[in-house]
Amino acid sequence: MKLAIVTGVSKGLGASVAELFLKSNIPLIGTSRTENNELKQIAGDNNTAYEHLSVDLRQEKELENLAEALGEKLAHFQPTIVYLVNNAAMVKPVHQASNINPKELSNHINLNLTAPVILTNSLLAQASGQDAILVALTVTSGAAENPIYGWSAYCSTKAGMNMYTKTVALEQEELNTGHKIIAFNPGIMDTNMQANIREHTHEEFIDIDRFKSYKENQLLRQPREVAEVLYKIIIKEEKIQNGYIYTVDEYL
Repeated sequence: MKLAIVTGVSKGLGASVAELFLKSNIPLIGTSRTENNELKQIAGDNNTAYEHLSVDLRQEKELENLAEALGEKLAHFQPTIVYLVNNAAMVKPVHQASNINPKELSNHINLNLTAPVILTNSLLAQASGQDAILVALTVTSGAAENPIYGWSAYCSTKAGMNMYTKTVALEQEELNTGHKIIAFNPGIMDTNMQANIREHTHEEFIDIDRFKSYKENQLLRQPREVAEVLYKIIIKEEKIQNGYIYTVDEYL
């Protein structure tokens, strides 16, 4: 059987991806700080197992507890394939590097970099121990390759996840484990993250007018449209190129 794990399912891309798994009758474990009751309804309508785990991935202890809980879920479900979508992320703090609050920076790194690394590492070990295949996808960004004024935290953590993806995929290929580790750049979407970006000042984020124009000119894709691309990539695990950074523009 198959099992899906998606972080950040309360809204946006994470919620849309989770919905696609449930509608395909793939049991799902979703994590977020707040529960998405719509996913509960969708799971019931499709007679598909769904469990929500309330967790703040910025908190080290909660992250450790989640990694342990997911190991127990794998032992319970005994899946042959595990899909992990590391979706939860944040763009804040947005400011010149010298003005960034250390606590905000620490929270950012914990959510965007530490959490997906720890969850992927843990599930690699758990899946290997149960003769299951892990297909881990992390949602990345074009900011991983392109420096953006005021985004030193976001650009750096996404770049870190891209290199982690390539490195761990290399290990899996050398070890011939069958596990697939990839990343996916969803482009610009009409989400709360984009709304938050538009709230910043020009001093904090020099490209603010450009990002406002994306909304004004209707250049933002809808999360559901992007989720369909992500889902089509991850569900065909036999065709996945290990370590590849997929982009939505390759498909839309």
